[in-house]
Amino acid sequence: MSKNGHKGGSMRSLSGASLVAVLALGGMSSVGCARVGVLTAQKAYKDANVAYQQQDYKKAVSLYEQAVQDNPDLNQAYFFLGNSYDNLWKPSKKGDAANDQLLTKAVTSYERCAEKCSVSDDPVVKKLGPLSLKYLVQAYGADRLNDPAKAELAVIGMIKLEPTDPENYFALANIYEQAGIYDTAEQVFLRAKDVKPADPAVYVQLAGFYSRQDDFDKAILAFEERGQKEPTNAEAFYTIATQYYDRAFRGSGVKDADRRTYIEKGLAASDKALQIKADYTEALVYKGLLLRLQANNEKDSAKQQSILKEADTLRDKAEELRKAKAAGVAK
Repeated sequence: MSKNGHKGGSMRSLSGASLVAVLALGGMSSVGCARVGVLTAQKAYKDANVAYQQQDYKKAVSLYEQAVQDNPDLNQAYFFLGNSYDNLWKPSKKGDAANDQLLTKAVTSYERCAEKCSVSDDPVVKKLGPLSLKYLVQAYGADRLNDPAKAELAVIGMIKLEPTDPENYFALANIYEQAGIYDTAEQVFLRAKDVKPADPAVYVQLAGFYSRQDDFDKAILAFEERGQKEPTNAEAFYTIATQYYDRAFRGSGVKDADRRTYIEKGLAASDKALQIKADYTEALVYKGLLLRLQANNEKDSAKQQSILKEADTLRDKAEELRKAKAAGVAK
């Protein structure tokens, strides 16, 4: 986590005139102590930032703790305090009480930052609110605290703060998917699509979900919708071609008629990718593989040989491109 751009504020000098003004206010002791607390907190925060940037998280923890003790309202410090504890936690020592306590302390600080920074008037500080929630989700993950219920609450909080960010919906859907609540996961993925229908990423995520559910028809539909959103992205059509190839080659129980359809659609997607990017090596390879599948299903010997010859030509072209690229890199 980079500290660039996050500042705890500048330390202002207290001039003689301003000191007189403070004294004239009365209650000198309480005001003076509060002011000293703010100043010492700022110094500790500044020193903590340096340690954090140097990845000296143990020192950073001590200084951030001092900063928030002297000034509990220094809310941005809680994110970096939490992240310092987070970095001190070691996955290899999971189960060790002292090590796990570090993650518990990280969660406490993230929660404080999420609560306070999210409503800050300072736009820089405010950004730390949803960022803390994202780190909370990770902390509650299966490989850490393994608390999906709290992870769910954290992601719902992220959605409330940023309702138009599809990444938040992806995170929530993944929690439900990992818990085996597939219908709800699907609905959340679809909600992400509703929120950002023009974002190709939502279709990739949705297609990935359907692929994991072994629902080829819905998966390929999502991949094709992505292609509609990115008509000049060769990779989008190459991906469609690979999906059709895998289904035609590996799909169990696929009827011959459906297999021919998959091959034809895969070839069409390959051609589209190559129209956009003629030297797309991977697209050439998959078009060749699709042609070989097509040849296997061709009963006319002459036509079969013609298809195989085209596949060989594409294979040779792909190999030439690979060699040329390798030579270019070496050079």
